[in-house]
Amino acid sequence: MTRSPKPAGDPADRDARIALARRLDAAVVMLEDPSTPMVVVDLDAFDANAEDLARRATGTPIRLASKSVRVPALIERALSHEGFEGVLAYSLREALWLAANDVTDDIVLGYPTVDRGALQRLGGDPLLASRITLMVDDRAHLDLIEACRTPGTQVRVAIDIDAGLRRGPLHVGPKRSPLHDPAAVVALARDALARGLVVDGVMTYEGQVAGVPDDVPSQRAKSLVVRRLKAASVTQLDDRRARIARALADVVDLRFWNGGGSGSVETTVADPVVTEVAAGSGLLVPTLFDHYQSFRPRPAAWFGVPVVRRPGDTVVTVAGGGFIASGPTGKDRSPQPWAPPGLQLTALEGAGEVQTPLTGPGAGALEIGDWVWFRHAKAGELAEHTNTVHLLGHLPGDRGDEVVSVPSYRGLGHAW
Repeated sequence: MTRSPKPAGDPADRDARIALARRLDAAVVMLEDPSTPMVVVDLDAFDANAEDLARRATGTPIRLASKSVRVPALIERALSHEGFEGVLAYSLREALWLAANDVTDDIVLGYPTVDRGALQRLGGDPLLASRITLMVDDRAHLDLIEACRTPGTQVRVAIDIDAGLRRGPLHVGPKRSPLHDPAAVVALARDALARGLVVDGVMTYEGQVAGVPDDVPSQRAKSLVVRRLKAASVTQLDDRRARIARALADVVDLRFWNGGGSGSVETTVADPVVTEVAAGSGLLVPTLFDHYQSFRPRPAAWFGVPVVRRPGDTVVTVAGGGFIASGPTGKDRSPQPWAPPGLQLTALEGAGEVQTPLTGPGAGALEIGDWVWFRHAKAGELAEHTNTVHLLGHLPGDRGDEVVSVPSYRGLGHAW
């Protein structure tokens, strides 16, 4: 069973973080020219998390959400695990790259695109078009696809349907698709078919279930409310999916119905309408995925920055580290100093662009040149801050670790 981090101050947690710091420091020594930030992924934890996601999916295929990885070698590693099939891409240009480089021949674009150049490339290449499914939720998307398609090229589309919880005027969940009732979904499907497009599938992403922690030790009351909202959302969405599925069955034979995310695998796959579940963050496990009732994963990704100053006996300053995650501004979007233990950001400066001061009982033991290892709040965004990711793997026969350095998307010259 994989485990989430123990509460701060727990002796076992402290010992584990000390051991982690030693292991990551040793990985740096193995590199000829270590540069900062030093991004390291523990392959043992990554693989354990992949296996745990497959276990939770109970046979339902997992479509890898590439935005939560953004490292080609790790995308391929995830797809090599039993239970993972295909990619949920976040950019059409990314999808074209994955298809052209034979990373996979089953790519669904998770979001609508208005990238005319990329659409023209897709619409003019029957092979690429056969490997990529575009996402739509508006007739304007169909207009653009039709304008960019070369006659004779068969283009696939999937329909994104709102999966939020609705209570009168209240809407809880990601503000994505305007479609939520069967009639509107069927109308868009008919329109796509009339234009000669292939209606390949449907997406219903319940972000209010998949992406919200519901077992935060310091927020017991809030966590209880979140769990109740999740339960209500799952019940309502099961009914909505069933009604829409019945309506679509008279119009088109869908290849897939995608739903969920790392935090909702169990409830998503329990819905008989769903044929695949998306997941990605559950592989690397950023801090926003620490406190879920449904699963206890292992953190697998860190970034290291060196101590460059000692302003005082209980303060050290590290180089950079200000990798703030997207989403609503708050402390939970800041990176967390993780190993060695006993370090914290200051309230005045936080995580900085070129330097970050750290305080706490662990600061006194650090010297200039020592490494401090952070965890990012989100998964794939960390890869945008480095050209190289170092994969740390345990050699068989208890022969220690080895490090393999691989490029991120950014390291390959891609900014999607």
